[in-house]
Amino acid sequence: MKLKEININSIGNVRIGQTEDKKAGTGVTVFVVPEGAPCGLDIRGGGPAGRESGLLDPLAAAEVIHSVVLGGGSAFGLEAASGVMQYLSEHKIGFPVGDVVVPLVCQSDIFDLQYGRSDVYPDKAMGYKATELAFKGKHGNYKDGSVGAGCGATVGKMLGPDRCWKSGIGSYAVELGELKVGAIICTNAIGDVYDAKNGKRIAGVKNEKGTGLNKVSCEELLYDMYVNPPAGMTTNTTIGIILTNAKFNKTQLCKLAGMGHDGYARSIRPVHTSMDGDSIYAMSLGDVQATLDVVGTLANHVICEAIKRSVTIL
Repeated sequence: MKLKEININSIGNVRIGQTEDKKAGTGVTVFVVPEGAPCGLDIRGGGPAGRESGLLDPLAAAEVIHSVVLGGGSAFGLEAASGVMQYLSEHKIGFPVGDVVVPLVCQSDIFDLQYGRSDVYPDKAMGYKATELAFKGKHGNYKDGSVGAGCGATVGKMLGPDRCWKSGIGSYAVELGELKVGAIICTNAIGDVYDAKNGKRIAGVKNEKGTGLNKVSCEELLYDMYVNPPAGMTTNTTIGIILTNAKFNKTQLCKLAGMGHDGYARSIRPVHTSMDGDSIYAMSLGDVQATLDVVGTLANHVICEAIKRSVTIL
């Protein structure tokens, strides 16, 4: 069977809304499944900013959630999920509990406070607006680029914010027979970004003139810093989500999210450091029968391509 590229919106009943503050350099991207969907999470970086991550532990009682939020603003931006909850509850999306409807919303954020303004970040109003936009049109308003959660994303930060490369959020999806697998990734890495197909470095730390890539890669720069690493470099984190119409439960989706991190490792170097908060969600949106090995391998592929787009479509 041959892979066929498809639109990220064609995988299942997920609505995607995003909004941003261009002047402040931050934003949010919201995924909503009105009927709820199984979801898993795997965190490999040492400095994540997240909300309700415990819901996705295989031992937790919740079998489905209603929304995943990718945002900027680091821990400050986690307030956006409150706006998402408000909109969903107002529209009766969630679990009825007495006279209120409680939606389950998980969120992960990048650190973008050094890109634009450090005193402006996603809040409840921005989360509400992004959710509202998710219900506009057939699928919402998702697009790749320096928008939504990717508004303040950058890569190649080993020499500080003045030498980093602008990145954003990117998507890629494929179809194999009835099986569909896609990914949306907000790339905000301390490391350089490589084309996984040919190993070429395509984005990262800039040269002194800011006209292109530095001759010395982020990996090599890290080696040079082993004795005296610079302070204050926990300013990164690549976050994203795998979407598939394969039928998986939460435990299997946690494994799928873990397999997706191979795509991070193929495309970003260095990756999963203590200075990153690298996280991947995985969500099941259908009933197609497929093995984790096949879907995980496809997830690896689409994540690499989504990362590539996140630094080239701006």
